[in-house]
Amino acid sequence: MSVNIDTVEEKLVSEVGLSLIQAKVFLLIVTNGRMSAKDIASRLGISENDATLIGKSLIDLGGLIDITKTEFESMHPRFAVVNMYRRMCNREKIQFKKNILVDNISIVLEKPYDDARTK
Repeated sequence: MSVNIDTVEEKLVSEVGLSLIQAKVFLLIVTNGRMSAKDIASRLGISENDATLIGKSLIDLGGLIDITKTEFESMHPRFAVVNMYRRMCNREKIQFKKNILVDNISIVLEKPYDDARTK
């Protein structure tokens, strides 16, 4: 089963265990490159404090890295999505194994990730 960019957000929620707002923040950074909490907040209509907390939660989940206390960047999607999936498996006490849907999410995100970093 393949995943298109329109369903990536919902698959990050259903397959990787992110909340909807975590998925939105993760995808925003993957597709736009490094962002400050202030930029995330204005793009998604949330508070700067919420953007910071969500960014930090995505660091804890293995999807983002912090550049500064208020700036976030995504790891390469191949690593980020699998990291987040692995940690979800650990939390849910599910055996971690290859998941084609998770792999497809990574593949779909590679081009937008690369494009955002080679402008």
